[in-house]
Amino acid sequence: MELSTTITNRRSIRKYDTTKNVSKEQIEELISSAIYAPSWKNSQTARYYCAVEPTSIDVIKHALPEFNQKRCNGAALIVTTFVHNRSGFTAQGEPENECGNGWGYYDLGLANQNILLKATEMGLGTLVMGIRDAEIIRKALSIPDEETIVSVIAVGYTDANPDMPSRKTTADIITWI
Repeated sequence: MELSTTITNRRSIRKYDTTKNVSKEQIEELISSAIYAPSWKNSQTARYYCAVEPTSIDVIKHALPEFNQKRCNGAALIVTTFVHNRSGFTAQGEPENECGNGWGYYDLGLANQNILLKATEMGLGTLVMGIRDAEIIRKALSIPDEETIVSVIAVGYTDANPDMPSRKTTADIITWI
């Protein structure tokens, strides 16, 4: 699939085919694409906690609000984190600019976008969920305190074909200087 087609075909999927399961190999292929995303001074602080088995998926789903639990039925789940105080920081642990750990979020977003686009290319749908209970996830998955939990990404075979929502035009978002 052409990159421009992949970009325009990607959707947030809120209904998955419960008769088809995503495999560990497919998740590994998605995470492999994340590795190639750029990061601050090549710090590569993104971390992923992946569940494809029903019991593991249920552990993560327990930390989601009910509406998101329903939206990810039939999907594998990926918890996304980053090691904080590294991306955007000096070797001595001082922020290199006013953004501080904002660079960790930024770098993780770049890596996660690779996952979303790769999933689309592979014929899979995704939904990035930011409403979650990070402390339940941290405890259940033994995520170290040095990592910031950002999102949960559902990955599965789509059982819906949503239309593209309206998008701004370049004229709406570019300021020429």
